[in-house]
Amino acid sequence: MPHSAVEVDFPPLRLRPESARTSQHIAAPRLAESGNIDPQMQSFTSGGRRIEVEWFAASGGSAGGNGNGTSRPAVLLLHGADGLTFAEGYRLAARTIAALGYHVAFVHYLDRTSDRRVAYTRLRQDFPLWAETVRDAVAWLADQPGIDAQRLGIVGISLGAALAFTTAMTEPRVRAIVDYFGPLPDELARERPRLPPTLILHGSADAIVPVSHARALERLLLEQGTAHEIKIYEGQGHGLTGPAQLDAAARVARFLGQHLQPTVAESSTSFARA
Repeated sequence: MPHSAVEVDFPPLRLRPESARTSQHIAAPRLAESGNIDPQMQSFTSGGRRIEVEWFAASGGSAGGNGNGTSRPAVLLLHGADGLTFAEGYRLAARTIAALGYHVAFVHYLDRTSDRRVAYTRLRQDFPLWAETVRDAVAWLADQPGIDAQRLGIVGISLGAALAFTTAMTEPRVRAIVDYFGPLPDELARERPRLPPTLILHGSADAIVPVSHARALERLLLEQGTAHEIKIYEGQGHGLTGPAQLDAAARVARFLGQHLQPTVAESSTSFARA
């Protein structure tokens, strides 16, 4: 089977036990604030396919409007290769982010290929289709009522992070990326495009997406002078547990607040290293 122009340099393409639990470790529980946020089902069309979206409306938090009291920043949440197999973990993450004051769109981008989880034998073939769907999702999100289209971010987990990078190459409305242990697509490594501010979260013992991907992304961002933060969690695998999970959630909250607030200067080149 011929490869597409966009290649994702995954290690052996199969789920391992730790990756099956990934979606449960991307955000710390904040049930007192987020437990009552229920999603509304919405959809858009991409490539002639209906793409479902679970919409989590912003609930309080510090991410205020743009001065008219109505518009809020918004975030696309992109799951990993496990798709909807462990969807409740992703929904917990969406509720946590919504409780901070951001509208969250949990996009079922695998609807484009009629999959519930990634079919690894078709990953390279399907990646460009999912990337197109994520770009369509950004356009759809920017047009939603109550959205500040100048303050859009993507939180991507594993494969979802790779799709976030690819989308941001050509979509200037993406102003911030949160990368949970994502692989760096070959296309980015070759073309070295300018990315938006990026938060990199990765485990040093990740056997699914080696930490070398995080380091390669860090070098790219440093080369460009792009605002970024990086945290490598010693001993953590493809998913975060315990204190690492709590620390990552706090970093996500700070990072989104810094880069999706209306007062953030887009030209900022400050770096935060841990």
